[in-house]
Amino acid sequence: MDELKYDPVSHDHKAFLKNAQKREGFNKAYNDLEEEYTLVREMLSARSKSGLTQEAVAELMGTTKSAVSRLESAGKHAPSLTTLKKYAQAVGCHLKIEFIPKSSSSNHTTGGVKKQRAG
Repeated sequence: MDELKYDPVSHDHKAFLKNAQKREGFNKAYNDLEEEYTLVREMLSARSKSGLTQEAVAELMGTTKSAVSRLESAGKHAPSLTTLKKYAQAVGCHLKIEFIPKSSSSNHTTGGVKKQRAG
């Protein structure tokens, strides 16, 4: 593989959000994609730490730069678990997926059935 130098483009996310929040409907759309944006931030951070370009990641994954670009954009593509594992391996990471309980006030019982004590 040819050496590809990673040269990140600076991005002021806070300034971007401040400006974007002025647009009608932005806040709802942004909040609806919270998990996707979190995933994208994690992916970009991992790639940045690895020092790899999208081209290098694509080569390691056996795909194209445009496919990696789609993976790193929120909302338009839902990557498979296999693809996320390949991405993680390419950037030198392990993939960890967590289910984090919501606050206790929003816990649900399954089908409204209450558990009964034995005995």
